[in-house]
Amino acid sequence: MGSSVNYDVENGETDKPMLGTTSSESDVLSCVRFRMIRDFVANVRKVIFGTKLLVLFPAIPMAFVAHYYSLDRPWIFGLSLLGLTPLAERLSFLTEQIAHFTGPTVGGLVNATCGNATELIIAMFALHKRKIHVLKYSLLGSIISNLLLVLGSSLLCGGIANLNKQQKFDHKQADANTFLLLLGLLCQIAPLLFNLNTMEYSPKSDGTSILHLSRASSILMLFAYVAYLFFQLKTHTQLFESQEDHEVDDNDIKETASIGSWSAFIWLCLMTLIIAVLSEYVVGTIEDASESWGISVSFISIILLPIVGNAAEHAGSVIFAFKNKLDISLGVALGSASQILMFVVPLCVIVAWIMGINMSLDFGILETGCLAFSIFLTAFTLQDGSSHYLKGVILTLAYVVIGACFFVQHVPFADESNNNNLERVSNAVA
Repeated sequence: MGSSVNYDVENGETDKPMLGTTSSESDVLSCVRFRMIRDFVANVRKVIFGTKLLVLFPAIPMAFVAHYYSLDRPWIFGLSLLGLTPLAERLSFLTEQIAHFTGPTVGGLVNATCGNATELIIAMFALHKRKIHVLKYSLLGSIISNLLLVLGSSLLCGGIANLNKQQKFDHKQADANTFLLLLGLLCQIAPLLFNLNTMEYSPKSDGTSILHLSRASSILMLFAYVAYLFFQLKTHTQLFESQEDHEVDDNDIKETASIGSWSAFIWLCLMTLIIAVLSEYVVGTIEDASESWGISVSFISIILLPIVGNAAEHAGSVIFAFKNKLDISLGVALGSASQILMFVVPLCVIVAWIMGINMSLDFGILETGCLAFSIFLTAFTLQDGSSHYLKGVILTLAYVVIGACFFVQHVPFADESNNNNLERVSNAVA
């Protein structure tokens, strides 16, 4: 007996677990419960308290309360808009966590589909309420915001922070996005020119030809975006990768190890649900807020809504520019703009077609002109593969000019009147 006990002790085995089986099981259960609580608290700390926009989270329950008690609609709009700001930033954070666990290819697709989820949700609610002008303005504003405000402020801050260094970047990535943006611009200019030509030579036209052209162009835009994703994620990944990307990925692994894949997915679903509710509030009260505040709907949709939706891209792009990592900043700003123009916009046209709603790619002369100017100015800014703070100043000031233009615009929405005329032939077209 003594020798057997000594043998067990020498091998690190004792009879204590056998003597206290019941107590050890309870200890294990308590440890499991403690671990679950500890993981939950860690996730809450990482997801909720891990952003500097934490101070805006109270606006979310306040928006729910304001809607429940039917307070003034401008208050509901303002609180919902404030609540969307941290949610959009956290949604981007959660998609990055899921992308980390799914690998580079699937992760790229996750970021491609969820990166602009806030804009897509707002657009779908606007489409459901048949507020086509709000939908078009918000998407147009998001593209312009990424090209001028996000990219401009990144180049400005990066140039100031690196005055003694010459900031350079690989222009091949920028060229790929620029080509995609130019194709999307062509698909938007064609219905506009066709509409102007039709109004001059066939003033009694019902506009069905413009709808057919817009829907065909939307299908081609979606096909082009899928080809771009295949180009980016499969065949030419080296154009979109750099040494800085690998360094950031290594840091991300260390920082996000505490968030599990299922935890990130659950948080993502919860955040998306809240964003959907607040987006419905925003779309439903935007006209009341415009009338109460004396600000045009075009300015709110083109300037305020995109700033909220692009909060994550804006912050991330500026941070990378501060660290002299312009390749990543360009990928964030140009990638988001390309995604909205070539994926979200044509997707809305196709969904509207399915729903029997007449939506074309004709955004108007002023709106399309601002978009064209933004794309060309961005292309000229990035053509030489280098950057300095003056380029950021020019892009940012251009955004201010466009914002001022829509701030003073108080005109009826032409697309709504056209939409009413097109409703007469919707059954034939659909």
